[in-house]
Amino acid sequence: MLLICFIINSCTEPYILETNTYEEALVVEATITNELKKQEITLTKTSRFEDKETQIEKGADVFITDNTGTQYDFEEESGKYISRTEFQAIPGKEYRLTINTKDGRSFVSSTETLTPVNVMQDVKAAVETKDSLRGVAIRVTSFDPTNEAKYYRYEYEETYKIVAPSWNLNKAIVVPANPNNPRAEPTYALIRNSPDTRVCYNTKKSTEVLLTSTAELNDNHVNFSVRFISNQNYIITERYSILVRQYIENLASYSYYSTLKKLAGSGSLLSPNQPGFLYGNLRSVNNPSDKIIGYFDVTSVSTKRIYFNYIDLFPGEVPPPYYTDCTPFCYGEQPCTHMGGLIDDIGLGKVTYAGSPNWVNAPCGDCTTFASNVKPPFWED
Repeated sequence: MLLICFIINSCTEPYILETNTYEEALVVEATITNELKKQEITLTKTSRFEDKETQIEKGADVFITDNTGTQYDFEEESGKYISRTEFQAIPGKEYRLTINTKDGRSFVSSTETLTPVNVMQDVKAAVETKDSLRGVAIRVTSFDPTNEAKYYRYEYEETYKIVAPSWNLNKAIVVPANPNNPRAEPTYALIRNSPDTRVCYNTKKSTEVLLTSTAELNDNHVNFSVRFISNQNYIITERYSILVRQYIENLASYSYYSTLKKLAGSGSLLSPNQPGFLYGNLRSVNNPSDKIIGYFDVTSVSTKRIYFNYIDLFPGEVPPPYYTDCTPFCYGEQPCTHMGGLIDDIGLGKVTYAGSPNWVNAPCGDCTTFASNVKPPFWED
């Protein structure tokens, strides 16, 4: 038995996934809406397994034309292509996207029209239980009395307030050794801490493809959960806000996003359902071998933002634990058994002062180590 265990363990090595063959393709994210704004288009390249960063397609000529002959030009800015002027998709007009890359490739989309306009009715947060897990469900309700809007896609952007649980009035800084005293060693001193390190905000965008349809229902009412948050997730400890966007899709775009969702949710990289090449409504003009991935989407959109506090939904209950361990520790002899040098840890920003003789992991006393202390312009307390 010992020999078998030894053989099994000795044959276990980490396998580093690497791309065996690689075929470059242009990846397009282009959603034009009925909002009057500067529209955005993102152009990137396909990545290898071992790539750590996404390659931006730079220097492309990008523009949209409509059936009246109007052309909307886009210019490169901060890794995206932004329209030079504000415009919005108008019902009845036809739109086409054209992309000419710096290396001479040309791509064009099919002609697309704006989908039916259907404004989102409401967004609500309610306590629910999902898969035996208690938490908050963010639900969207919508209804189209004309029965024209049948396919829905959602995105959200969540922002939450963070209060460092171990913030202290004093802050420790390293005091360098006296260069005139060869026996002197660096030490630390306490100074007044900035209140700007106590309260922060973090914003994250949805990454999952969120879809629902009323095509097979008897009515056109939508009651869809776009987000579920466990009541033990620290992001709802204080105050939480979510901005939900509802896009009305046509059957073709809905089918594209449904396929994309299946490919993205295939599970293990080594599962039988391997992600394949997904064609959208974009094609090469001159060379069929030039591959392009993505969809030119012309869609109506509506948005709604809500806020809630933890105590609003869970009155009298203990808030979730902080995202990292904030148990105080000290340096030195037992019972101060924390490993490492205090001065080095202060200098490296690993710890913050929590009142003598206690120290805590830096994020527990300084939220700016992982979030922004700038209050978002839309935030409401």
